[in-house]
Amino acid sequence: MRFVLPDQKKLVHEMIVPIRWGDMDAMGHVNNTIYFRYFEVARLDWFFGVAAPHGITAASGEGVIIVNAFCNFIRQLEYPGEVRTRMYTADVGRSSFDTFLTMERTDEPGVVYAEGGATTVWCEFAAKKSKPMPDWMRAIVS
Repeated sequence: MRFVLPDQKKLVHEMIVPIRWGDMDAMGHVNNTIYFRYFEVARLDWFFGVAAPHGITAASGEGVIIVNAFCNFIRQLEYPGEVRTRMYTADVGRSSFDTFLTMERTDEPGVVYAEGGATTVWCEFAAKKSKPMPDWMRAIVS
């Protein structure tokens, strides 16, 4: 079943990820776990880019965590090539927001190979609890 991006979504990031030879499995296509890795690479590239100017780093004690993730596999990716990921945000709450991602090959613009997303929560790591998202972050994802 394909998901539909929410009407009230915001494109926040786009990046290109190379398909590596080692990303393929014995069947000759990119392993399904790697699709999640491509999503993760895009999400982290975006997050650390927007968070660093506000003093948020991997060691700062707070940031985002993923509480669920999903991926719909539409077409098989194969080496060689590059994947364009687009990341959107939507459904912003007190401490959480949803991310939605699409993947397409750069040599086939507009042909979606996978789509997925995750619910992202702002968290205080030591307390292992969610906390209200900072205003600067809310402005970025809203």
